[in-house]
Amino acid sequence: MKKAFDNDKYISMQSEKIRERIGQFGGKLYMEFGGKLFDDYHASRVLPGFQPDSKIRMLTQIKEDVEVVIAINAGDIEKNKVRGDLGITYDMDVLRLIDAFHDYGLYVGSVVLTRYDGTDTVIAYQKKLESLGIKVYKHYTIPGYPSNIPLIISDEGYGKNEYIETKHSLVVVTAPGPGSGKMAVCLSQLYHENIHGVKAGYAKFETFPIWNIPLQHPVNLAYEAATVDLADMNMIDPYHLEAYGVSTVNYNRDVAVFPVLNTMFKQIYGDSPYKSPTDMGVNMAGNCIIDDEAAQAAGKQEILRRYYKELCEKRKGDSSQERIDQLELIMQKAGCTVQDRPVVSASNLKAELTGAPAAAIELPDGQVITGKTSALMGATSAMVLNALKTLAGIPDDVQLIAPSIIEPIQDLKVQHLGGHNPHLHVGEILIALTICAATDPQAKAAIDQLGKLRGLEVHSTVILSPVDENTFHKLGVNLTCEAKYQTKKLYHG
Repeated sequence: MKKAFDNDKYISMQSEKIRERIGQFGGKLYMEFGGKLFDDYHASRVLPGFQPDSKIRMLTQIKEDVEVVIAINAGDIEKNKVRGDLGITYDMDVLRLIDAFHDYGLYVGSVVLTRYDGTDTVIAYQKKLESLGIKVYKHYTIPGYPSNIPLIISDEGYGKNEYIETKHSLVVVTAPGPGSGKMAVCLSQLYHENIHGVKAGYAKFETFPIWNIPLQHPVNLAYEAATVDLADMNMIDPYHLEAYGVSTVNYNRDVAVFPVLNTMFKQIYGDSPYKSPTDMGVNMAGNCIIDDEAAQAAGKQEILRRYYKELCEKRKGDSSQERIDQLELIMQKAGCTVQDRPVVSASNLKAELTGAPAAAIELPDGQVITGKTSALMGATSAMVLNALKTLAGIPDDVQLIAPSIIEPIQDLKVQHLGGHNPHLHVGEILIALTICAATDPQAKAAIDQLGKLRGLEVHSTVILSPVDENTFHKLGVNLTCEAKYQTKKLYHG
């Protein structure tokens, strides 16, 4: 993928913008951080050149002033909602986030349970956090939110929420994923800070949608595709258009809640510093795109990946036709089809020719390498070996791992470890290849190519096991699958 984004320029511009916004408010600033702070893989996929840890690197420059508050929606705890890029539930990701922030030297003050409902599952999670020494606060559902402004800005609205005690001047409010209630936490705190005599401010750091690129730009449409479960919709900011006569891009939830924020600022300050939702933001990403054509191509690929992911989720019973229809509409807006993903047609053709599951990977030079199912290994394992051989310049007929090595591992899996599928997972094949590399220079040359797989596109003609999906994630491969299983069994572990 061609580089589309200047990351160094972004860090410089973004840091300056945040410092400027902090200076706009005197003693206290609540900053809502959208997206992922140190592992924003969505941004790195749709803006090639964007580094996943860019945001956290900016914060570490002013870490003495920073306090982190993590919000998690009680409903996501109940549903065991999974973070798609990591494969772990939101409640576990909160713990991972806290550890990661501590590793960067950032102070995590508390966790907020938003839309708190008092169910046994949520109470148990609250107790777990408290047993780990983490402060926990409860924020409640407000009827009529965000339209019933008189109720929201009252003792029965934000006033009912628990006041989060913070120590630092810049409070960063973040979450495992979208829909966690970050903005509501910030606004609730403004309400309570005013009661405590503190004139706090609010700003928003949301990477997507990018406000100063077109509404239907594939990068912005990729955000809609990523949040199809939330029914987010990009739109022209009507408040900004009215105030300045300039069209900027925002999304429905921010536009809907803006009157609440505006009214609150007027009550606290007598006037509002913002005339539009766009004014609230500090996002400089649009100014750092250096190759729009490459960014558009990356955005289209992300939309297609989200489409296949949702098809698989529907096959598993975790999605709906409505979401599929919405993604197909987004594909039409972006002008992309599944034919724009070369690994799809290549893997499906291989499966048709062999009568068994197949897989394909697109190398950096555009060459597509396939893998087929055999007696010794599954299609994705064969594909990885074939790709490594090609990258290392090893002839296709060279056998990197002898059957005499693979067969005992298969016997161990089936005869002693209770496995039913003798085919080696991708991780198992790579371990076997690593062992061979100790004595075989060609195997060593192949294993040395592993780093070159990062960022490459892969497609499988069947839904992979969680083990293989996790391995591909660790390798940094962008995986999609056809929405079908290899067998007709009801349980797929």
